[in-house]
Amino acid sequence: ITEGVSALILGLGMAMLGVFALLAVPLRSYVQPLIIMISIPFGIVGAIFGHLIMGYSLSLVSLFGIVALSGVVVNDALVLIDCANGKRRLGQSALNAIHQAAIQRFRPILLTTVTTFGGLAPMIWETSRQARFLIPMALSLGFGIVFATFITLGIVPSLYMILEDLKRFARSMSK
Repeated sequence: ITEGVSALILGLGMAMLGVFALLAVPLRSYVQPLIIMISIPFGIVGAIFGHLIMGYSLSLVSLFGIVALSGVVVNDALVLIDCANGKRRLGQSALNAIHQAAIQRFRPILLTTVTTFGGLAPMIWETSRQARFLIPMALSLGFGIVFATFITLGIVPSLYMILEDLKRFARSMSK
């Protein structure tokens, strides 16, 4: 099992590097992908809470769910940042752009989370012996995305503005 977990963690690290690279190119930034990927640890915390709430221990299948969760969680933050960047290109201030993006993308982000959790709910509360094997993966995905979504809606706009403040500070120091 230790060998399997080590390989899974290595695979997750490689996948995160790939996600970073795929985000950095279209965003034309090395920092914005980090803001997007900051949601991943919160998803992992949510997955662990889900296991605790439901009385399951973490397993290798749970870790598979966490790896899948990492890709799903990135989507919410990406949608938010991309919308804000589009508004910035139209000439809006950073604060107005992220505020409008959060308002505009709130419902799609929330609906994605609710439908994902709703789709996993029957598996989470399934009692048959056949489903017992997949329940930990569903717990990781379901509870992880719910927790990460609500944290993401607060922390990503904050980090976006912190990044803008740092850029403004750097520009003022170079003058």
